[in-house]
Amino acid sequence: MKLATILLLAAMVCVGLGWAAYQNTLSPEKSLSPYVPAGPLLYLEAKDFGVLLKDWNAFPQKRQWVASDNYEVFSRSRLFLRVRGAGDQFATAAGFPPSMDFLTQIGGTHSVLALYDIGNLQFLYITHLPSAKSMESVLWQTRSKFEPRNAGGVDFYVRRDPESQKEVAFAVSGEYLLLATREDLIAGALQLMAGNKANTVESEAWWAQSVAAAGSIGDLRMVLNMEKVVPSPYFRTYWIQQNITDLKQYSAAVSDLFRSGKQYREERALIRKAEAEAPAGASEAADLVRLVPAGAGMYVAKASPSSDACLDLVQTKLLTPHLGPAPVSKIAPDVQLGSGETGSGSDLETRIDQAEVKQPTVQTVSALKQLLDKTQIVASLQVQSTDRDKAGVFVRIHSAIALAATANWDEASVRTALIELVRRVLTTVQLGVGWHQKSGYQQLDGLWPVVVSVHGKYMLVADDPSMMEAMLANLNRKSEVAAAVLVAGFNHQHERDNFVRFSGVVDRPNKFQGNYPGAEHQPQFFSENIASLSSTLAGVSAENVIVRADTGKVTQTVTYEWTQ
Repeated sequence: MKLATILLLAAMVCVGLGWAAYQNTLSPEKSLSPYVPAGPLLYLEAKDFGVLLKDWNAFPQKRQWVASDNYEVFSRSRLFLRVRGAGDQFATAAGFPPSMDFLTQIGGTHSVLALYDIGNLQFLYITHLPSAKSMESVLWQTRSKFEPRNAGGVDFYVRRDPESQKEVAFAVSGEYLLLATREDLIAGALQLMAGNKANTVESEAWWAQSVAAAGSIGDLRMVLNMEKVVPSPYFRTYWIQQNITDLKQYSAAVSDLFRSGKQYREERALIRKAEAEAPAGASEAADLVRLVPAGAGMYVAKASPSSDACLDLVQTKLLTPHLGPAPVSKIAPDVQLGSGETGSGSDLETRIDQAEVKQPTVQTVSALKQLLDKTQIVASLQVQSTDRDKAGVFVRIHSAIALAATANWDEASVRTALIELVRRVLTTVQLGVGWHQKSGYQQLDGLWPVVVSVHGKYMLVADDPSMMEAMLANLNRKSEVAAAVLVAGFNHQHERDNFVRFSGVVDRPNKFQGNYPGAEHQPQFFSENIASLSSTLAGVSAENVIVRADTGKVTQTVTYEWTQ
């Protein structure tokens, strides 16, 4: 099987294998859902599958990725091998491989794919394809190897591998081609096309709720039955985000992809299982976005953050970013050999029939935590950017935090709380923990470049004076974002080179481990694996995410900007 074919199959599985049925008298513009038998866990519909397939084959990013060392390593992964195994089973049952040429032959215009089983890849695919082209396909040319059947007054063909019991079935009905890996799916679709009354995907609540919550259909639409997808062991194993717990609150989801010029836009809707109160602070979170400096590498604005989340954000990004658990030593402890004594005379006074009395440990609460706990914070903003030092060797990461409260901050309390927290880390005396007044903000007088500014309900803390000045310059701007519980952005064009440089330094200690003559090269995780993904998607200049929530659903808008 060609590498391009395997890559396409893997992409189809990751997106979620799902298309549905057609009727010979059906207009290609009309929805195909009435002809999809009930039971799928994923439904995928394309306005023009042939165009999407053509664009994918011509995509320079695809050629770059397939030719990379990282793809070669991925081709030996468990997920890849499972997909290739599924392709081999299809080839055995059908009598021919699912090559890219085959996909091109059956890639029509308006198309639907419905996935009924993730593990066994049981799907139904129907596409609007002129009958003349359908009869030129390898499916039709090899129909003599299939057993004939009939459903809804239309002949269809089935072939089964006796060893694996895998099936491949297809039919040509007027201007539509149908392909499935189960005989009953083809028969059910043909009967629905003939007007027979039976349960369809439209009769299922998850599909109806998702479509009702969505807007206009995009170039590609995906509808998910989350109550079936999330518990699946295959999904739980291969879902890279590992946010299964968060996804359990949703019963269904729909995503529409719109392509236009240099912009791709996803419109998503996630249906809650139970109604939940919409979080407050949506307008304040959107309002904080106006503070983001032009050219910032990354920013995240959230509504109604907890005081603990705000404390963790300020500590890990600004005040004590180097603190954390010590790494576990890989060196075994030394064994001290003695002369066989197991105690001393002083141990005779130690009682062994009573538990040792331990002195209670006093847990001190920082002044900053106390301040955040008693302040009602309605929104937070995190901003990060990278730059090189003057020599161009080291990459520095600059961060800034903005917290919006319902009432004005006490500036003196803010400065005192910040000093109390950093003093324990920086000094045992008072060196470097005094505030110096600057234009619009205060700055520590030591080597740690912490700056703080309080403007009414807004508290801003940063580790870079220039970032603070840029944010303060935007205080009088008006936000262009409507109320949202989360607004985030990533400037890939600005951050890509610095990420590659930084990750190369991080991976350098392990670069030559295991790379001896004749050894199989394993790409380093950050500097070669993740960096190669960044390089492959170099054409994506920026990504923006806007999340809104109400009692019954969550909507997301994800926008990808392309430079080419």
